[in-house]
Amino acid sequence: MLLPVCAQQGSIRTLVPLTGDSDEIAVVEITTSTVISKELLRTVNAIQRFSMHLHALLDENERDSLTRLLNRKSFDETFVRAALNLDAGSTSAAEGLERRRQGTEGGHWLGVIDIDHFKRVNDVHGHLIGDEVLILVAQLMKSTFRASDRLYRFGGEEFVVLLRCSDAQGAEAAFERFRDKVEKTPFPRVEHLTVSIGFTAIDACDTPGSAFERADQSVYHAKENGRNLALSYETLTACGLLQAKNQDGGVEFF
Repeated sequence: MLLPVCAQQGSIRTLVPLTGDSDEIAVVEITTSTVISKELLRTVNAIQRFSMHLHALLDENERDSLTRLLNRKSFDETFVRAALNLDAGSTSAAEGLERRRQGTEGGHWLGVIDIDHFKRVNDVHGHLIGDEVLILVAQLMKSTFRASDRLYRFGGEEFVVLLRCSDAQGAEAAFERFRDKVEKTPFPRVEHLTVSIGFTAIDACDTPGSAFERADQSVYHAKENGRNLALSYETLTACGLLQAKNQDGGVEFF
């Protein structure tokens, strides 16, 4: 679809959106002295088709085939950008790090979501129903979290969220809202389903593995204490329910 913009001093500017499966990813601007010709239109259409094909290939490589959430392979790069608070307004990693140190940006949180008793779902109802549950959970994630949040399926019944929020209370509210929505949603055949969630604040010096490990410890604690909980790693350690990671890399539980 061509979008004529304006004609100034004998020239015509035309914008050509390059689209992917779900949204516009770029715009090509064409300036001509007359109305765009059929030959140029064919070239533009070829660029559009190539762009859509390339975007589809990239999208396929980065997304889980079942749920269409992002996959584990695409996690590391986006995590590093989140740790440094890089966004459209940041020009470099150094700038992002400095903004984190000065406290001028909202933080990021990493949440690990695990479906409770998912093996039982597969054993009782079969893997087709299990796959349907995974798809529905992914849809609930998309409808609960914001479009700017990054949603992943890591495999099996494990999902990950990279959430941007102004403070810890807002992050807790977002994860609790999702936990509550899953609990109140009727699932075909399975009917009742719950999730256990662990989340942690991302530090500028974090690695993907270190932040994931903290959130995963919180999930483990949730599952050991009744499931169907959304727990913050920082809150658990502050209350003495979970001991912070030792310098030697070991983790101890009370």
